[in-house]
Amino acid sequence: MIFQLSPENIGFPDPALAEPDGLLAVGGDLRPERLLAAYQRSIFPWYSDDTPILWYSPHERFVLFPDELKISKSMRQIIRSGRFEVTCNQAFARVIAACAQQPRPGQDGTWITADMQQAYIQLHELGYAHSTEVWHGADLVGGLYGVSVGGVFCGESMFSHASNASKVALTSLCRSEKYLLIDCQVYTDHLASLGARMIPRTQYLTFLHAN
Repeated sequence: MIFQLSPENIGFPDPALAEPDGLLAVGGDLRPERLLAAYQRSIFPWYSDDTPILWYSPHERFVLFPDELKISKSMRQIIRSGRFEVTCNQAFARVIAACAQQPRPGQDGTWITADMQQAYIQLHELGYAHSTEVWHGADLVGGLYGVSVGGVFCGESMFSHASNASKVALTSLCRSEKYLLIDCQVYTDHLASLGARMIPRTQYLTFLHAN
């Protein structure tokens, strides 16, 4: 069953009622209070400019436990080489803009709409959304962003303008020891090759509420 959200009430229905593809609700808005209420219940927005706001909570969640990240020998050499510099929360708006522009196989356009960008920039300014930046000299060549909920980093997107730059960002996030779990939301072959795997939503919620 797909629920219509009230413009006034920021509450969400039980995520267990989501459709088989994870779609739970439609409508509402992207104000910070609603976004935070969503993430705290394992729900996230995912839509495009030609659709209303769609809210998802997959029955299985694709996640990466930081200590299960697979780092190849060549990747370790790249990290040790000092080729890249990694920072946190130094260029959030640039990272989300670059993620929106990143070409993705099989996808036309982006779900990171202008409204989404502004909403997450506002979450960042409130201290809930965070970015990891990868630099080559003065050039921003990679990065990722997401939302922190307790011990979980709800990853939204990443980008790379240089070979392995997004992997450097992800490795740095996993090594930060800030999070019990990195939420990758939906399956991709790339993240699976790095160690991400599916867990039931019920298990995901225990991590979400751990802190």
